[in-house]
Amino acid sequence: MSRTLNESQYIECRRSDIGLESQLSDTLPVSSGDRIQLQQVVLNLLRNAVEAMAEVEHGPRRLVIKTEREEGGNVRLTIQDSGVCLSAQALESVFDAFHTTKSDGMGIGLFVSRSIIEKHGGRLWAEPNQGANGATFSFSIPCDAERN
Repeated sequence: MSRTLNESQYIECRRSDIGLESQLSDTLPVSSGDRIQLQQVVLNLLRNAVEAMAEVEHGPRRLVIKTEREEGGNVRLTIQDSGVCLSAQALESVFDAFHTTKSDGMGIGLFVSRSIIEKHGGRLWAEPNQGANGATFSFSIPCDAERN
């Protein structure tokens, strides 16, 4: 996965007055997969986070991107936003086909993203932020040595 946001993503964060924090590990094991599909998942999660913060009128807009090695060797990418709050039940249903929280959404982005990650032997999940607004979306995929 690319270690930096592309220029259009960075510009969108600046235009939306979003503070961007990256916590990228320098010691991740090698993990491979379909680069285009994995990039699509990351872009979808980033786009959703930026859109979730568009409705925030008061308080900081903050986006945190983190990579880390999990116990057992998997690689995890986490995207945390300070957008609108979603209940734990709502966060689970966002992965259902045609479920959307957006007025102009089609409801397939997270469904497809979860399918891509599962195809790579991983998992994608969401949870509400503890003690703060927003949500955290994470995916974990196995390292090359652990892939079936």
